[in-house]
Amino acid sequence: MIMKENLILDKPIVMVGLMGAGKTSVGRALARRLGMPFVDSDKEIETAAGCSVVDIFSLYGEAEFRRAEQRVISRIFDTPPTLKIISTGEGAFITAAVRDMVLKNAISIWLKADLDLLVKRTNFRDTRPQLLHTDSRKILAQLIEDRYDIYAMADIMVETKDESLRKTLDKVVTAIKEYQKGQKNG
Repeated sequence: MIMKENLILDKPIVMVGLMGAGKTSVGRALARRLGMPFVDSDKEIETAAGCSVVDIFSLYGEAEFRRAEQRVISRIFDTPPTLKIISTGEGAFITAAVRDMVLKNAISIWLKADLDLLVKRTNFRDTRPQLLHTDSRKILAQLIEDRYDIYAMADIMVETKDESLRKTLDKVVTAIKEYQKGQKNG
């Protein structure tokens, strides 16, 4: 159990949401602020596979990537320390088995961003397999349509804006406190 920032954490925190929402940067900053380890599931997948997420998608396809992702996230949950901040890939929470694992074993935080912000944050990166050589605005709009109802199953939702990391981090910490207060009173 970790107590910091008036939070008592007895399970990991998992960041979910679309690419560009800030899962990795906010998750890493939250881990630093709370003195907890940070794990990026995509980096763990790349380490296990010995190649990039983009390469896994192109060599094996999305279905195989999702199977690997599920195995890796399960391993992350099972690997000490128990308390950590986990950033997941944008499709992880969409997979029912991963979503169930997260909802049962962690506090899930959906970082929700609007389309313009997602496009701005993802436009100049070549690490997003779904956005390579395509109209990223159109793809992201479709992902919002397809996935926001599923992300809404997360324990907490924090709307991210084009603002400082510190401001978003403060909103996340406040949202966790509110969630815990609701759990205590509920």
